[in-house]
Amino acid sequence: MYSVSMYREVRLAVTRGGMSKRKAAEAFELDPRTVRKMMENPEPPGYQRSKPVRLPKLGPFTGFIDQILKNDLEKIKKERHTAQRIYERLRDEYGYDGKYGAVKEYVRGKRLHLKEKFVPLSHAPGHAQVDFGQTHGVIGGVERKIHFFCMSLPYSDDSFVMGFPAETTEAFCAGHNAACDHFGGVPQSILYDNTSIAVVKVYRDGRRDLTEEMIRLQSHYLFDSRFGRPARGNDKGKVEGLVGYARRNFMVPAPRFESFDALNAHLRQKCLERRQQTLRGCQRSIGERFSTDQAAFLPLPPIPYDACEKVSAKVTSQALVRYRTNDYSVPARYGFHDVQVRGYIHEVVIACGAEVIARHPRSYAREDAIYDPLHYLALLEEKPRALDQAAPLQGWELPDEFATLRRLMESRLGKKGKREYIQVLRLLETFSFEQVHFAVQQALKLGAIGFEAVKHLLIRHIEQRPLRLDLSRYPFLPEVHVARTSARDYAALTSGEQP
Repeated sequence: MYSVSMYREVRLAVTRGGMSKRKAAEAFELDPRTVRKMMENPEPPGYQRSKPVRLPKLGPFTGFIDQILKNDLEKIKKERHTAQRIYERLRDEYGYDGKYGAVKEYVRGKRLHLKEKFVPLSHAPGHAQVDFGQTHGVIGGVERKIHFFCMSLPYSDDSFVMGFPAETTEAFCAGHNAACDHFGGVPQSILYDNTSIAVVKVYRDGRRDLTEEMIRLQSHYLFDSRFGRPARGNDKGKVEGLVGYARRNFMVPAPRFESFDALNAHLRQKCLERRQQTLRGCQRSIGERFSTDQAAFLPLPPIPYDACEKVSAKVTSQALVRYRTNDYSVPARYGFHDVQVRGYIHEVVIACGAEVIARHPRSYAREDAIYDPLHYLALLEEKPRALDQAAPLQGWELPDEFATLRRLMESRLGKKGKREYIQVLRLLETFSFEQVHFAVQQALKLGAIGFEAVKHLLIRHIEQRPLRLDLSRYPFLPEVHVARTSARDYAALTSGEQP
């Protein structure tokens, strides 16, 4: 192929130098057809194929290759065929005796043709997209996976990000609560992927059966839900981009916080700071465009949605209720009762009828047992011999005065002492720990070793009554003088004589 400089010299010689094309071909030692081409084009036009490439050996197998590449589009990248693997299959399974290079070139061209193309979209104000992302961080000194909820507003590019211990129904609902509070309104519609939290089943015609929790969430906030095509993340490209942006810009280096509340305060501040940015191709900042989004929002309901998962369960003989593979205790008197469990992000609430009977911190471990020792004290009063082996009391750290009181009770009262000690512990069911602890300290100080004594001291402390009665506070009472008793008078009384 000749250079642009050669084209220039030949064209100048013919057009301005008066040289004929034949003379130019002889002068520059070129073929006349080349000179004619140079006169038609100001620069080399490049090679242009006039007929399709003939593939005498590969041609019969192109249909097989096309089918492989089409099927690969539905698989993750790690499971797709390479050109080398396609060549090996053609050779081993179909007897292809051509070269690998022909297969490689055909696969490369075909993949370019199969790549999906996209149409630029415009977005109306007042709509949103939602997705979850994942990263790793340290929360409360423990390295763990962080699942973060993202809501993006495609019109203004405003964003909301919130971290959770797991991607669960209650996290999904709590994320909507916090996002609507952050934006100051409810989007008219929200676009989701086909998460099992929201969708039970997808039909071929595009219809979907939604979960009960998703229907309740929609009924509370009154927004419309839309869903992307299965395995097509580009249908909600704005929030997919936000997931990556938040991970790279808000959580690098790996976040380290004392709690999820501290992490979420950090993420919310980052979202507010981002409103000052003006993105490429936009004349106004994110915050300025957000005001248009906000004007199109639906009003917030009077109260936020009760962001929890509700399930029914039955209390076991050991006063335990199972929720998400973990067991949570309830008061022993509710054994075998039907209860409702409400799983929140950081708390599990158990109710029997309209009464809340137990609250526990949420555990995200598997096959864990979460006890409240107070739930078993009434049962231990009936079965005091189980006191030392009771699993709910293992690890229950009480001040040393409680152990001292138990030792003295058992040494003075025997078996009855263990039951009375359990009765002292049961005071914690009604009174605060500080109040019962103070009463135990006073009982030890006074040598009043017994349940009734501890209970009396506790009530006296709560009612602020003095330890001894001060008669000066009651001047209207007659004064009484009690003389010292003599042994002679006592002997006279026992003998029946007049003292």
